[in-house]
Amino acid sequence: MLNALKDPLDLLGRILIAALFLPAGVGKISGFAGTVGYAASAGMPLPQVSVALAIVIEIAGGLAILLGWQTRWAAVILGFFTVVASFFFHNFWGVPAEAAGMQQLLFWKNIAVAGGLLGYAAHGAAAWSVDARKSHI
Repeated sequence: MLNALKDPLDLLGRILIAALFLPAGVGKISGFAGTVGYAASAGMPLPQVSVALAIVIEIAGGLAILLGWQTRWAAVILGFFTVVASFFFHNFWGVPAEAAGMQQLLFWKNIAVAGGLLGYAAHGAAAWSVDARKSHI
């Protein structure tokens, strides 16, 4: 039964992953100055460049995952980005005790997202993807 659901589940998974990254990237555009300030306060090096790069990664990577285009590369890049961002913005080991619980939850949620992305990096997208259509041409 699950084999019959492989393609729709893959597409749903890609939609859900894209739903995390695309709005985050777009939100950074509309709130660029505030995001740069937040990145600087978190110790991010070159905060303007880092935020601009994050916008490109989140939007381009989110679209690539959504469409199933260059899925493996997009997943690797988004996974690496997610892990790095987690160490800067969800460093539960370096915040006051009353904030540590939420930051720890967000940190491990991001690590789980990176784990899901590694699945796409390993296996690629299924049949309902640009990658699959290109392989049949």
